[in-house]
Amino acid sequence: MSIAALLAVLATTVATAATPTPKDSALNREGASANIHLSAELGTLAILGHRIQLSKSGSMIDYVEEGGQDNLFGYSRLQADLDLGDRHSIVLLYQPININTKARLERPLTIDNMQVPADTPMAFRYGFDFYRGSWLYDLNDSPRKEVALGLSLQIRNATIDFERLDGQGLRSSRDVGPVPVLKFRTRQPLGEQGAFWGFEADGFYAPIKYINGSNVDVVGAILDSSAKVGLPLRHGADAFLSLRYIGGGAEGTSDDFQAPADGYVENWLSTVALSIGTQLR
Repeated sequence: MSIAALLAVLATTVATAATPTPKDSALNREGASANIHLSAELGTLAILGHRIQLSKSGSMIDYVEEGGQDNLFGYSRLQADLDLGDRHSIVLLYQPININTKARLERPLTIDNMQVPADTPMAFRYGFDFYRGSWLYDLNDSPRKEVALGLSLQIRNATIDFERLDGQGLRSSRDVGPVPVLKFRTRQPLGEQGAFWGFEADGFYAPIKYINGSNVDVVGAILDSSAKVGLPLRHGADAFLSLRYIGGGAEGTSDDFQAPADGYVENWLSTVALSIGTQLR
């Protein structure tokens, strides 16, 4: 979905704000055994810190200081929830992260055995889209409250490019793999008018290959957590404001043929996103 389409969805939903009625739902019938909820978020992403090294002989590069990531970037998130009865939920998430920047180097760098002199104009791409499926079990039997624990399976889809704009070199690293993740989510009411607050977190720390989805022992970690507050709208919809932290990375040597020359990668990212969103219930 394009940014313009997301804006249209959010604007249309917020424009219908009014006191909700319990049976007024755009997607689901009252008393159905399964219910679907669709949500979308749109906002801005700030890079708090980001460093990377490709190959053991390569330079440690600070994307924020040297790679043009000292700016705000667009952020979007699409999610579908399927509630199965009172306790079980299946969650499908797509969250693109594709950061393209340009900068002129202030110092010479070695990037996966490619020597790049100072003052060279460079194009940087950091892509790390989230594709995640989750199962949740709600420990609370109240329809207005949720305290849920579960498991997620995330598909790691990374693309990292360093391109000399003088046409003298390109280094590209790509990686796809499954990553198991622990999940927690809660939603609690604020008063009697339907306002709510919520918190969720998906995270893991995996120092061995059998957990982190790599072919060899690579230390990997991820944390995707958010806090939100929201209000009910018409037709079974909510509008909310979300503050989200996304961070993590990996360090180690991979035998993936699309990795750097000696397979060594160190990559750690820390971001924060502020967004508005809507959910159709």
